[in-house]
Amino acid sequence: MSDALTLLGRLLIAALFLAGAAQKSGNPAAVEALLAAHNWPLWLIWPAGLFNLAAGIALIAGVYTRPVAFGLALYCALTSLFHYIPGDGWQMSIFVKNWAIAGGCLVLAAHGAGRFALRPKT
Repeated sequence: MSDALTLLGRLLIAALFLAGAAQKSGNPAAVEALLAAHNWPLWLIWPAGLFNLAAGIALIAGVYTRPVAFGLALYCALTSLFHYIPGDGWQMSIFVKNWAIAGGCLVLAAHGAGRFALRPKT
């Protein structure tokens, strides 16, 4: 049961990042606005989108799960800063969700991909 739940967790977290990659490539204006509001270069959307895509695929396949999940946890922590707007409840809920996703990624980083993976030891 543990390996099946780990697989399900990997798939659910991967879906989030794959959706993020699609959103960044399909409607970059929303993310570009967040970057611009913090004076970050707009071109960062493209490496972020590529990272979301590659990381999502890696989680689905179960390859390099530990380092990918750790990288995603750091990514979530960093991107949470864009949503830290205490006066805006919606943005604060996204801020907290980013930290919750980071927590799930840290669990994957600690425990690995489980048995149902192309590289279960990673």
